[in-house]
Amino acid sequence: MLDADVAIVGAGAAGLSLAHRLAGRRTGQRTPSVVLLDAPPGPLRPPPRTWCFWERGPGRFDAAVTARWRRLRVRTPLGEAVEGDLGPLRYKMIRSDDFEDLVGRDLARSPNVRRLPATVETVEDVQGGARLQLSEPDGTSRVLTARWVFDSRPPGSLPAARTTLLQHFHGWFVRTSRPVFDAGTADLMDFRTPQPARGLSFGYVLPTGPCEALVEYTEFSPRTLTAHGYEAAVRHYAEEILRLGDLRVLATETGVIPMTDGPMPRQVGASVFRIGAAGGATRPATGYTFAGVQRQTGAVAAALRAGRRPVPPDPHSARSRAMDAVLLRALDSGRADGPALLCGLFARVPTPRLLRFLDGRTRLHEDLAVGMRAPVGPMLRSALELPGLPRRPFDPARLDEPPQETA
Repeated sequence: MLDADVAIVGAGAAGLSLAHRLAGRRTGQRTPSVVLLDAPPGPLRPPPRTWCFWERGPGRFDAAVTARWRRLRVRTPLGEAVEGDLGPLRYKMIRSDDFEDLVGRDLARSPNVRRLPATVETVEDVQGGARLQLSEPDGTSRVLTARWVFDSRPPGSLPAARTTLLQHFHGWFVRTSRPVFDAGTADLMDFRTPQPARGLSFGYVLPTGPCEALVEYTEFSPRTLTAHGYEAAVRHYAEEILRLGDLRVLATETGVIPMTDGPMPRQVGASVFRIGAAGGATRPATGYTFAGVQRQTGAVAAALRAGRRPVPPDPHSARSRAMDAVLLRALDSGRADGPALLCGLFARVPTPRLLRFLDGRTRLHEDLAVGMRAPVGPMLRSALELPGLPRRPFDPARLDEPPQETA
């Protein structure tokens, strides 16, 4: 039988981030023993993916950053460009393999973190902690007891919600035969893509050089597409809209992120908690997860080192979640023209302030100022409608594949 102060289930962004923050000894603070349970290669391990976020100055994981940009661009359906300078912020991209390599090297040197490949079959509360039943790659069963358990695996089902849209996407990492990309500017949303009957779609271009970029097709809509539908959509965007010419597809990524106003429970037992996307780290109206994961795991690690009860905080304020619920309802009902709303915000609000707003880091008067630049009528009607709407369970038939922690 194994024993640890902390068991972390899953080695995605949230699990690795928490383990990294707990690795090593710090003067004057507790050093908990940690077991990081990583699913063996197979269907339980998520595919390679990309995380994007913005931050000021150097960051904790800069050594794993693939590229960063000082300027963002949004294009209207007619192709008009709205560009913004991020000022002191930088928009950063990390690929999961690079992130895992960086964190893995640090964990391998840590005296208090042990990484164990195993499938977690069950987690149950016991007196003074929790017991985990494990299955190792060779089929051997083991038991791990821990004072605290932090589970980052995708939940088995989504919570009942008034609105649930899916952010789903398919992207190509491409190399073109001629220089076509502006390596200093990321195209955050390009609305020249054909718009779905319900929701919105856009292209997304993250250049890593004059001839290399991640080119992606994204939808916010009620249902996912078929594999053929995704491939056709990104091909149309690359060939017909961007007109990239001859290119080579180096790799692909596909993901589904639930955008929901349903509450994601962060405590599921006396000593068992959820973190990451499973614990509400995803911003409902944008799908961004990585920055929320860092705030959440940072707070958990600080509580553990201080000997406090480590309940994961909600990384998004109640006010942010309320505004997200209104926006999701306005988009899902069709009252708000998504491309017009988002392009208008980027045109009328300074980009650093808008990014702080999207990250939930603005004050009330700033939120009100941003809100006044959105279509007031549709947003107000959606806000007044929300209290009377029932929360309905999510229909898994809307997914062609399980939700993933990709952002």
